[in-house]
Amino acid sequence: MVDIATYNDASAPLSAAAILPLLGRRSLVLVGMMGVGKSSIGRRLGARLGVPFVDADAEIEKAAGMSIADIFARHGEESFRSGEARVIARLLDGGPQVLATGGGAVINADTRSAIKEKGVSIWLNADFEVLMKRISKRKNDRPMLQTADPAATLRQLLVERELFYAQADLTVQSREVPHEAIVTEIVDGVAGFLGAPPHRKAEL
Repeated sequence: MVDIATYNDASAPLSAAAILPLLGRRSLVLVGMMGVGKSSIGRRLGARLGVPFVDADAEIEKAAGMSIADIFARHGEESFRSGEARVIARLLDGGPQVLATGGGAVINADTRSAIKEKGVSIWLNADFEVLMKRISKRKNDRPMLQTADPAATLRQLLVERELFYAQADLTVQSREVPHEAIVTEIVDGVAGFLGAPPHRKAEL
């Protein structure tokens, strides 16, 4: 795992042209808990790099013909996770792209292996308080939080999943700053991970 702080040269802006040849057919895969901003940041990251953005949850809903909440309600989590793994494996063949995964996707060992083989993974990490503030606005859309104590459930999920998230190639802190700032940190981190030379401004 590489923290973006190890590659931080604000005086040397990086371009997509320096990153994409090194990325090849691999995807940039965003992992992390619900509420970290994988979709909103992912869309901006894709636009910045000039590659498609794909939301795995949206693709699962399209394939199933029903919402994630309905899949959970009708078929249970085990069935959902099985379908999720198949969809992500298929999507990873479509790179280069930015791929946002569901919060529990990396629990599956086959999914982690596929991401490792065909992608560069970025863990969008966030403090519990930030997550709770964000998801409380849309908790009815979160099947995993349909419990008597959503906050306790979220804390437990963080404990269970953090070990898997920490296996990502890069870690970026999601926090209350403009999303474009997070995108810039991801681009810098990916460039460093891939060994892209910084694009320095010409000296005057």
